[in-house]
Amino acid sequence: MADYESGAAAAAPPPGVTRTALFLGFLKIGLLGFGGVAPWARHVIVEERRWLSEKEYAAILGIGQVLPGPNTMNAAVMIGDRFHGAPGAMLALLAMMAMPLVILVVLASLYASFATVPDVRIAVEAAASAAAGLVIGTAVKMAVKLKPTRLALLVGLLAFAAVGLARLPLLPTVIVLALLSVAGAVWERRA
Repeated sequence: MADYESGAAAAAPPPGVTRTALFLGFLKIGLLGFGGVAPWARHVIVEERRWLSEKEYAAILGIGQVLPGPNTMNAAVMIGDRFHGAPGAMLALLAMMAMPLVILVVLASLYASFATVPDVRIAVEAAASAAAGLVIGTAVKMAVKLKPTRLALLVGLLAFAAVGLARLPLLPTVIVLALLSVAGAVWERRA
């Protein structure tokens, strides 16, 4: 009984992670991260609000990446559930989608009116480049703080080479690399 009680106490949300705080945190992520949520999600969850450690966030994001659907949405559901169960999962998900949906409707209306203007096309291409830079920057920041093992670096390089350079399909590459990384981790522990 004592183990269960200590586990329940450890699972309680940190002070300040109320349902309102959860909703507002993910609303902010959705607002700031329009076009690229991952860098802002990490910033708000790990650095600003300190709801999770770098390692916990990386683990949740990793699980979110192998599940169907957008990885940050999956992470929002898992984080919301962790702090407030099913209602927290719904709050996090709805909050994260609310502002992008409003902004998308407004931008789609504007874009329909100005899509043929050359400067608009250039602005859209520039925004895509900025989003790619944010994703790369976040990956580097996480890699530096997590200090990945040689096995993790090897799997990451293989993934980049397979998908980025050789243009192999993502799903089979993920499956093969997941199996290889598990086998490599088991082999490292035995050695």
